[in-house]
Amino acid sequence: MGRVAAVPASLLCSFHRSFADPATHLFSFHCALFTKTNGVYPNSSSPRLAIPRGRSGTRQALTLASKIGTMKLPPLVRLFCSLFVATLLCVPVLAQQPQQEEVRGALAEPTDAAEVRAQIDLVEKLLPTYPDRGAALYFLAESKQHLGETLDALKLLKECLALREGFDPSGSHEFAGLRSSKEFTDLIEKVHRDFPVVAQARLNLITEEKRLIPEGLAWDPNRKVFYLSSLAQKKIVQITPDSHVSDFVPANRDHLLPVLGIRLDPRDSSIWANTEDDLGKTELVHFDATGSFLGRFSLDDNAKHGFNDLVIRQSGEIILTDSLDNKVFRFNPAQKIFAELKVHRELLYPNGIALASDEKSLFVADAVGVLRIDLQSLSSADVNPGPRSTLAGADGLYWYNGSLIAVQNGIGSPRIAAFKLSDDGLRVTKTTVLENRSSFTSLPTTGAIRGADFYFISNSHIDNLNAGKILDPTQLEPVRVAVVHLP
Repeated sequence: MGRVAAVPASLLCSFHRSFADPATHLFSFHCALFTKTNGVYPNSSSPRLAIPRGRSGTRQALTLASKIGTMKLPPLVRLFCSLFVATLLCVPVLAQQPQQEEVRGALAEPTDAAEVRAQIDLVEKLLPTYPDRGAALYFLAESKQHLGETLDALKLLKECLALREGFDPSGSHEFAGLRSSKEFTDLIEKVHRDFPVVAQARLNLITEEKRLIPEGLAWDPNRKVFYLSSLAQKKIVQITPDSHVSDFVPANRDHLLPVLGIRLDPRDSSIWANTEDDLGKTELVHFDATGSFLGRFSLDDNAKHGFNDLVIRQSGEIILTDSLDNKVFRFNPAQKIFAELKVHRELLYPNGIALASDEKSLFVADAVGVLRIDLQSLSSADVNPGPRSTLAGADGLYWYNGSLIAVQNGIGSPRIAAFKLSDDGLRVTKTTVLENRSSFTSLPTTGAIRGADFYFISNSHIDNLNAGKILDPTQLEPVRVAVVHLP
């Protein structure tokens, strides 16, 4: 964009370096969500600067100059010829200069630009009345940066960080090109003073298998095992409290798609899981308590869907988020019917979902916050996070004694936080950061509650997955599940 040329020199250098490197992946929340939903990095994540090719006239002039240098001519004649050739060289260069500068200053429009601009328009309309202004500003800042509109992105980012809600862009790959600029580092230093490191979690479980790329986690109190879903291997493993790992649903047996959210049915301890590929195909799958396949269910329409996370009511009804179609669906297992659960506003990548213990309130997380849905009246409203707090970017969301426990990996640097709610569930009365910028928050995704402890996947490596393929196996580590005590 032409506006990039007005960025301060220090900022511009780092900005251009990031795009000049073909290996750079700007893996922001937008790209993380795109990758998680579609299984592939968007082409727009690494825009390229166009490089104009040299003209044949310049090559001819250089050839002539080399010949003049070897010709036996009187000194004055040679000098005159050299000056003439120099003039020939300068003319095309000067003629090309405005064109080259114009090309260098413009980044190719991202392939998803139209979709991103539509989301920007949606959030801008939401901004005046939305209870979490910081979340809307951060979403807009990342979106603008994704489009290459750095000046607008920085302005929005500064306004967001001034609210001191907990956003930390140092962990956002969308802003990777700005990390060497003093202006950006000054912003980060202030964020880190306001929100220091919190390291309370400890390692609890570990898998020897490195290539899982885990996504969902569930605890079975009857069998005393954790279930861990795998995106890369398209299977479900079970883990005992002493880290013994075995296949619960082996790969290739039931032709599963990559497995995401996973939950235990309270009626019979059977397992329900969401699966989806990178083409908009998605299925809700069901297994009995021994891992035997019971069935698969999907929406019968032509739209692209991406079932993500789910909850299961005592009646057996399943409610799940569709991150690709931006909707919430109810599934009746007896009738095998899906029905949309409508909410008061458009959703932006609905993800984590939690059910209150009385089953009257449902909480759905999306990119900019959490909605409370009254399952009796079917009314919905945004939960107000209160000052200096945000509910944005929750991948995993869980109910615990009147609080929401969130794995927030969409706010820059991921964190684990607990949000105590008011009696009506519409306001956060207290925010407690449980883990922040520690060795267990490299890229957490989801978790499970066991007693008064929260177990969570600490290193999912989801950013190492592209179209179902692992990008760099050498970067993989054993999956670590950490645990932190709940307040």
